[in-house]
Amino acid sequence: GQILVAIHLAMEANDAPRRNSEELSALFASDNIAASTMAGGAAVAWSDFRLQGDGYTRFYVRDQQLGPRQAGRLVQRLLEIETYRMMALLALPVAREVGAEVSQAENALMRLTEQMADSDKLQNEHVLLEQLTSLASGVERLAASSSYRFSAARAYYLLVQRRITELREQRLQGHAPIQEFMERRLAPAMRTCESVNERMTQLSDRISRAANLLRTRVDVALEQQNRDLLESMDHRAKLQLRLQETVEGLSVVVLSYYLVGLIGYCLKALKASGVALNPELLTGVSVPVVCAVIWFGLNKVRRILLREHGH
Repeated sequence: GQILVAIHLAMEANDAPRRNSEELSALFASDNIAASTMAGGAAVAWSDFRLQGDGYTRFYVRDQQLGPRQAGRLVQRLLEIETYRMMALLALPVAREVGAEVSQAENALMRLTEQMADSDKLQNEHVLLEQLTSLASGVERLAASSSYRFSAARAYYLLVQRRITELREQRLQGHAPIQEFMERRLAPAMRTCESVNERMTQLSDRISRAANLLRTRVDVALEQQNRDLLESMDHRAKLQLRLQETVEGLSVVVLSYYLVGLIGYCLKALKASGVALNPELLTGVSVPVVCAVIWFGLNKVRRILLREHGH
């Protein structure tokens, strides 16, 4: 497996010869060494929190008046600080990778919103909505793959701060205490992770708002299309009704014409058989009667048909 933390920690008793600055510098790979008195002055600890040539991080602790249990707790806290620091820093490569993808997604969203402002066709808006949906799924994938690591980094960073507080540090002349050292070295990395996570959350919200706005525009456009279609259908229905009424009027005329003709033939036949009547007069008189009867008959049939169809 992979090694996450490797530490060499040396503790010297108070009666051991004191190391000068050159000897202390020789213990570490960097001149930027954090050091402070701890546990109310009962111990002094040094470390540069860097990997040495052998692949280990080094801590040097001088016991000034620690009891055995105090020494054990102090060593445990120092080891936990380095372990939790490395666990928190696991999120930094993820933040850099996710940050680059978030930047690409932000640029893509900016282009899509510009296209939304210029779009005036429903077909184009459907395409934009599909692209926004695809972009949203990509951002959610990023969030799902990185949220655990960012949450873990926050938790480990809080543990680092808590363990540093438990050390009860006091400044050692010429050196930055571990708390100040962490503020310069670890805090910026954690702020980077928080910034990327916040950008990702804000991006998801912006995509959601843009998609909702575009979806509303699409719905309004579809409603307008449906309204126009209904108005067109209503207009055609009215034209059809007028045409039907016209045809019915013509039907009355045609049927009346043929029926009056038949009546005329019948009257002429009666006159030829010796009945005293005036066929032309009676035929003329029958015209309005026949028209009225046919008109009322057609209207009655139409009302019956409409009633059967639920109108």
